[in-house]
Amino acid sequence: MNRDNITTENKKRKDSGYRSSLKSMDTEETFDLIFYRPIGYVWALGARKVGITPNAITIASIFLGIGAGISFYFNNFWINLLGVFLLVWADSFDSADGQLARMTGQYSRLGRILDGLSGEIWFFSIYLAICLREIVTSHFFILHPWTIWVLGATAGFCHGLQTSMADYYRQFHLFFLKGKEGSELETASALWKKFHSLSWKHNFFSKLVLGFYANYTSGQEKRTPWMQKLRLILNEKFGSHIPLSFREKFRAKSLPLMKYTNILTFNVRSFALFAAILIFRMPWLYFVFELTVLNILLIYMMNRHEHICRSFVNQLKTGYIDEAQNSNYN
Repeated sequence: MNRDNITTENKKRKDSGYRSSLKSMDTEETFDLIFYRPIGYVWALGARKVGITPNAITIASIFLGIGAGISFYFNNFWINLLGVFLLVWADSFDSADGQLARMTGQYSRLGRILDGLSGEIWFFSIYLAICLREIVTSHFFILHPWTIWVLGATAGFCHGLQTSMADYYRQFHLFFLKGKEGSELETASALWKKFHSLSWKHNFFSKLVLGFYANYTSGQEKRTPWMQKLRLILNEKFGSHIPLSFREKFRAKSLPLMKYTNILTFNVRSFALFAAILIFRMPWLYFVFELTVLNILLIYMMNRHEHICRSFVNQLKTGYIDEAQNSNYN
């Protein structure tokens, strides 16, 4: 084999390794593919080489995110710029932990919970820093400090709702795209069953974490009634072998909504945060962006997804089942 062929083969192996570290092209965001995923892949390769686990990377990202929040407290451009760097670094680690898990098969429920919790801790520290900063620097908030706390708390609640639902719809899409093995979609009933099987005395930490996660999943299910009806009827009719024809039809309807799940996660909100702090020098504007633009997108996404699920439930009840049963199973 000549040198050109060796180079080509090495490139193919490298591309294959990189692609295996991605969730799916359906759910990947363009900016992530350009920026965060390549950086995360380098971190993941290094971590695998020295034996660092995905959970260790996640925990490191938490400290970086908290550092970003502390940096945003100061009304100083260069310290704020340091905060931007730390938050970008934290998110590159957030990308790396998932990529490393997919590369090495080190999946765990604890890892998924830590991964979701890390982002919430970043933004809790950022919200706290912004509120304290506005009380110190803004004439209005100095006179009326309660207003920034109400604004921040409401924005924080909406942030949690936005990211929770975006993740849930993404996992539901991956369930139809890749099957149960390629998705982290779970049911609250199964989680609560596992929770009650654990002992507080012997499994205190595991039970505590699982209780948090089960409650989190219960909230997602309560906000998606038609999705739950679709899951129920599919399980009753097909079990774990959903016909390929149905999966492809659902994917075609769900795919256009994946861009909204991406907007509601990190990149767009971080750009808005950076603009509010570095350009406009009014951090509270980020709260307004979250309460208006992102909430409107959330409501639209939830309504559209529920409409899609209701449509498929009606199809399954009125004859589509016969067509699906005659199709190929994957």
